[in-house]
Amino acid sequence: MDEHLRLKKLRRSLSLSQGSLAKAIDRKQGSISDIERGRNSVDGILPLLKLAFGVNPEWVKTGKGDMFLPRDSPPDARGAGLDEPGAKGPSREKGVPYFNSERNVPAGGKLPLVNEQPEYYIDFKPFNDCTAYFPYRGDSMYPKYLHGDILAVKEVQNYDMLLWGEAYLIVTDEQANGLRIVRIVSEHADKNKIILRASNPQFSGDIVLDKKSIVALYLVKGRITLTV
Repeated sequence: MDEHLRLKKLRRSLSLSQGSLAKAIDRKQGSISDIERGRNSVDGILPLLKLAFGVNPEWVKTGKGDMFLPRDSPPDARGAGLDEPGAKGPSREKGVPYFNSERNVPAGGKLPLVNEQPEYYIDFKPFNDCTAYFPYRGDSMYPKYLHGDILAVKEVQNYDMLLWGEAYLIVTDEQANGLRIVRIVSEHADKNKIILRASNPQFSGDIVLDKKSIVALYLVKGRITLTV
């Protein structure tokens, strides 16, 4: 059995359509279809299949070993690692919640603005102290972050103890246009303000932000880059 047939077998074992699987790993349905037809390699989606569903990449590539990596319990395919409402057992898988947009990341400990639950949970030890994962979209932070990178962020409580020159996800109130934006944070002469700066030189112009307008602030601790 070739890798494209094993991907189809995996998807069916998870009771997912091509569209549902594509959505869960932030890909287009056509990319899954092309792989299952043998037009493209499965290599580009192996890292996220592993993170999202606990899939064994070696099994997908060669058929060796088990379909899923060892874990306390197999992932719930219907919720991509989330228990169904009212289901018995743990309330969630181990790890950090993954949201499909930075707009869904909880602000200041509150529920996400759109979805009340994350898409699934990622159990990756180096980032398990983080608050959330979300896919970065855009070019303003290139080359520091690429469109499609998954960013791991950790909420910061003390806005007077920031790491200048590091990237943050900043959430602001309506006085600051309700921004949810990833930028490099720099020190301002006024201690009550901070400077937000893009790393892409094509996005010139700093944003000066009053700290009082910050609803939530998250340090970007790392990224997961997925190949296409």
